[in-house]
Amino acid sequence: MIAALAVVPVVLATLLIGLRGVAAMRTTSDFLVASRRVSPLLNSAAVSGEYLSAASFLGVAGLMVKDGVGALWYPVGYTAGYVAMLVLVAAPMRRSGALTVPDFAEARLASPALRRLAALVVLTIAGLYLVPQFRTAGLVLSTVSPTPYWVGVALAGAVVSTTLALGGMRAATYVQAFQFCLKLMLFTVPALWLVLQAGADVRHQALHPVEFTHFTHDTPVEFRTDVTLRLGSELTVHTPRGDTVVLPAGTRTVPAGRTLIFPAGSPAPDVRGSTAPGGPQWQRPLLDLRETGYPLLGTWAVLMATMFGTMGLPHVLVRFHTSPDGRAARRTAALTVGLLGTFYLFPGVYGALGSVLVPQLYLSGATDTVVVALPAQVDSGPLGTLFTVLLTAGACAAFLATSLGLLLVAAGALSHDLVPGGLQRLRGTVVAVAAAVVLLALPAAGVDAGILVTWAFTVAASTFCPLLVLGIWWSRLTVAGAISGVLVGLLASAGAIAVALFAPWLGGWPALLAAQPALWSVPLAFATMVAVSLGGQPPPRAAAAMLRLHLDESRLPRHRDPAGKQ
Repeated sequence: MIAALAVVPVVLATLLIGLRGVAAMRTTSDFLVASRRVSPLLNSAAVSGEYLSAASFLGVAGLMVKDGVGALWYPVGYTAGYVAMLVLVAAPMRRSGALTVPDFAEARLASPALRRLAALVVLTIAGLYLVPQFRTAGLVLSTVSPTPYWVGVALAGAVVSTTLALGGMRAATYVQAFQFCLKLMLFTVPALWLVLQAGADVRHQALHPVEFTHFTHDTPVEFRTDVTLRLGSELTVHTPRGDTVVLPAGTRTVPAGRTLIFPAGSPAPDVRGSTAPGGPQWQRPLLDLRETGYPLLGTWAVLMATMFGTMGLPHVLVRFHTSPDGRAARRTAALTVGLLGTFYLFPGVYGALGSVLVPQLYLSGATDTVVVALPAQVDSGPLGTLFTVLLTAGACAAFLATSLGLLLVAAGALSHDLVPGGLQRLRGTVVAVAAAVVLLALPAAGVDAGILVTWAFTVAASTFCPLLVLGIWWSRLTVAGAISGVLVGLLASAGAIAVALFAPWLGGWPALLAAQPALWSVPLAFATMVAVSLGGQPPPRAAAAMLRLHLDESRLPRHRDPAGKQ
């Protein structure tokens, strides 16, 4: 229960810092892009705070316990995406003068239809990304306290929507920059303490893993999701009340919400869809997604989704519109690469220690909680509680910071791009979208946050990445080509995700291509845009639009954005 108090100061700091943006917010431009006056250093800290979501703070370490060291390819893709964004997208996006990604689409190709389609894509990506943030809020709070899952979900929705409705992008910028510094400190210091406190034996096991085959002591496992276990022989376990339960050999599904105590020395069952921590497959530096047997293909699919998806994330792209000019936008991207690279040095530490100290989490379907579960394993006293509190605070900052940016772009898509309105409508839309996401997150406790976030990256990679790259660097792009490519990418990625969700009987490479479709949906979207565009004529103003994207601002006339701000 003490750890739950960590949420209170983070929530209060979020609200208080967010109030700084209230006095400066008078127009739509103030709300969406902070009047384009954010310095590169502040902006890069805010981008990093926004980008380092619950999937980064908790999910990467959890995926490592669940899937093996190959999960460390996720942060490689996340960071590499910013390098590509620095080279290809950052400065031209700022020079476009747009407020949102749909704004850019219409400014580049003069197509209201493309703007509306882009707004629908923004809502799809924001939904896939926001649900795991709110879901993780509920999961973490219920892990460190007796609080029900729904309380954390509702609390996240209330705090984020209040902060954003009051202060808009300026409030989000201050909060996200503060929360990045908080997350970096609360992630690195406990990691160093855990390494020192764990002892030489644990450090040796973490560096030289041994497969988790037997429980070394009586171990309670709380199943947070429905988990299918595979047992080679009959196994006798106990309940917290002391009742004896006999699990027969073969396949057995344990329902969510049940707790079983595995006796010391009993064999650890296998889990369908996961790899036992420490085993040979767990140590392989590749990702065998859904046990399809194609680890190299799976790794490439994840890298394509994360790297190209970063270039198309609307809540990241809108950050470049807050920069004073294109040069500042490029400096923001460069600084962000360094900040992210520093943070991503540490998820592997938590994952390696988790595979030794709490390997049973891979049975429960709650590997996302490995980070906050570790301190109590190395110190059951006040110091362990203190570091649990600190990590809980960091996790809270992670999902709040990311949720701010996502909620902002979702509200902008609805009240600026689809149904244009003023400042008050934007504020009301923020609250309505937050309420809708809370309702979607309530039944999503059993969904892997990392998978949902990767799907959001996949949709972004299959839609906005080709639109931006070709829109910025290829003058022959046509309205028909852009619409066709975005539609094909959206339908291909979303359709594959639906198949992965509702066709669990798939196996082999079809299952891989459905679970991680970026490998084929991204090239398909690029090819469609190019093929359709070659059969038509670019808009008459394409040359002027391209000049604005690539010439230095000092050589261009002053530009007025849709909100009337210069």
